Amino acid sequence: MHPDFWHERWQLNQIGFHNEAFNLHLQKFWPALNIAQGSRVFVPLCGKSKDMLWLLAQSYDVTGVELSPLAVEAFFSENGVPATASRQGKFSVSAADGLRIYCGDFFDLSAGDLAGVNAVYDRASLVALPPDMRAAYAAHMQHLLRPGAKMLLLAFDYLQEEMPGPPFSVTTQEVETLYRSWCNVELLHSEDIFDREPRFRDRGVSRMQEQVYALTARG
Repeated sequence: MHPDFWHERWQLNQIGFHNEAFNLHLQKFWPALNIAQGSRVFVPLCGKSKDMLWLLAQSYDVTGVELSPLAVEAFFSENGVPATASRQGKFSVSAADGLRIYCGDFFDLSAGDLAGVNAVYDRASLVALPPDMRAAYAAHMQHLLRPGAKMLLLAFDYLQEEMPGPPFSVTTQEVETLYRSWCNVELLHSEDIFDREPRFRDRGVSRMQEQVYALTARG
């Protein structure tokens, strides 16, 4: 999506993708990745996700990237977390104890920015991107991560013609296509969420699956 799209969504507070509660799949399936406490975890397109607070509470060092300065400011102010501000290359960086959020474009991140990252939590990043951006996203993620890095990836599978994204439909086949050349891909969970997600029904979809994947980057 063009950056202006996301800036407008935040300016208009059209952020239905934001959850006030910790993600249940994160809490249930993150332990399956066996990420050691103290590890550095990357959260792409993090918005003002409270899931970063959950990761911090599990004794991880958290690094996020977010395009919208409104989202970054909201995260720290709404959660009462004091932060220091600095510049690093193309990014403004807000940092607190154990947490750093880069405000800028994901595609401007370098491997150096994420040095030491060995885990990724992708709840709303891949599914936020239209088809013509997803291959570039996965390729850049490969550039950023070192072999052995693990990822918890959440995705939706529905009939794309029934609803314009985001969130976009990303099938298991597409996840395999995007990642299998450099990751081991394991489907951990698939769940029919149609009955408990009226926001999607109201937008015209006839079915909605949510999938949880564990990915491990190979050398």
